[in-house]
Amino acid sequence: MVKIEIVKSLAIAIKKKFSRVEANKIIDLLYTLENSPHKGKVLGTVGGIVIKELKYKKFRFYFLVDGHKLKITSEEDLIDLLLRFVRMSDKNTQRKVIEEIKVVLKIIGPKGFE
Repeated sequence: MVKIEIVKSLAIAIKKKFSRVEANKIIDLLYTLENSPHKGKVLGTVGGIVIKELKYKKFRFYFLVDGHKLKITSEEDLIDLLLRFVRMSDKNTQRKVIEEIKVVLKIIGPKGFE
């Protein structure tokens, strides 16, 4: 089974930015990736870690996934796949946020988002 992890700072940002009902919709949207982990647009790769985005209205939610495990199509092989949501942006700050994610991955690695 695919495990979804939402970084604490992102969860707090979602709760601050959106109403309770809309925040719950967003969280539910993020957890839909448990059933279909191939959803989302690929934005780039850094050291085998794939950066993908999931859209909700005018906002984008960025998550990291191990690129090698994502290529596996069998459900049985997706047992230890972890999708970690790390950042959120609107259309205006999209490029800046993607570059920040890449810098953190290059310098610290996936542990930089805990």
